Amino acid sequence: MAKNFIIRPRYFIPSIALFFGYIAFQIEDSVKISGWLLMLFFLSLALVFQKADKLKGFSFPLIIFAAVSLTMYYPQHFVSFNGFKLSKLIIPLLQIIMFGMGSELSMNELATVFKMPKKILVGVICHYTVMPLIGFLLVSVFSFPPEIAAGVILVGCCPSGLASNVMSYLARANLALSIAVTTVSTLLAPLFTPLLMRILAGKLIKVSFWALAWDTTQVVIFPILAGLLFHFLVRGKLKWLDKIMPMISMIGIALIIMVITASGRDALLKVGALLMLAVLIHNMLGYTLGYWFSRLLGFEEKDCRTISLEVGMQNSGLASGLALGLGGIGTVGLASAIFGPLMNISGSSLATWWHGRIPKGEIDPEKPI
Repeated sequence: MAKNFIIRPRYFIPSIALFFGYIAFQIEDSVKISGWLLMLFFLSLALVFQKADKLKGFSFPLIIFAAVSLTMYYPQHFVSFNGFKLSKLIIPLLQIIMFGMGSELSMNELATVFKMPKKILVGVICHYTVMPLIGFLLVSVFSFPPEIAAGVILVGCCPSGLASNVMSYLARANLALSIAVTTVSTLLAPLFTPLLMRILAGKLIKVSFWALAWDTTQVVIFPILAGLLFHFLVRGKLKWLDKIMPMISMIGIALIIMVITASGRDALLKVGALLMLAVLIHNMLGYTLGYWFSRLLGFEEKDCRTISLEVGMQNSGLASGLALGLGGIGTVGLASAIFGPLMNISGSSLATWWHGRIPKGEIDPEKPI
């Protein structure tokens, strides 16, 4: 069982060896080998973390870091293949991910929208006000080039990320509320994402409301509707497909980040550290303000945790796809490529911390009554 697995120091020996090997070849300027060693270092850590119940939430971000490491060292392999531009795969991959989201929904989950309208409304309003405005303020402070600044705002204008549902479960939060806020914010994305981008980023890049709304509808609404249809007609009959859909989504997100990183490698090397700092502040302020706004409204602890995660965790994959439509996959898309991995690490850390702190009035399911 994963929860009984104890990580011992010896399990990290391969990771330590790979890391020092990477340092050695990096000093020797042997790029052909050092990139592979860095990638294997992250993968080895991911394998160790996957065995431990409290750490396995960090496995996926580590896999993403492995993929990004490979991309940063060998970007030429992830821009095109035999003359085919790999950026053309981003939209189909996003549609598959959204289809997976739709296939996981049921009537019971959709009915929660009508059971807690006030909490859902607060979650959605916080999401579409806090994150876009923080993004706008950050780019004003950091003075990024226009297209990169627009990318930061774009991440803030996108709906909740699917990972927030997993993190809410791990954080002992209100999972039903999390699913409802994610669903509603996602369905509202074709309206609010282009509207907010037009208002906040219209002076940075050219933003066509209708074009962006149509792109969002193609990536979000149609695949989710197809997923819902799949859920009611087929789900349960093809168990092998039900099992592999989450894995397909994870692979899809990794591939999207790799393609964006490869396209914007040069720009990322110039503003990488500052952009990473801005993205981290964006993410952390989302958690903090989402939580305390909920506390001020008198919500229960588990609901405050839920809204905190829903506000702070964005659908960075959707931002990547929309960046392609805005004509700046290697610039507008950079913020989303960084936001995704950082969001998963911060979300996993926050959820793990909350997991050990039982909300007031609830019984710890891991302890006998």
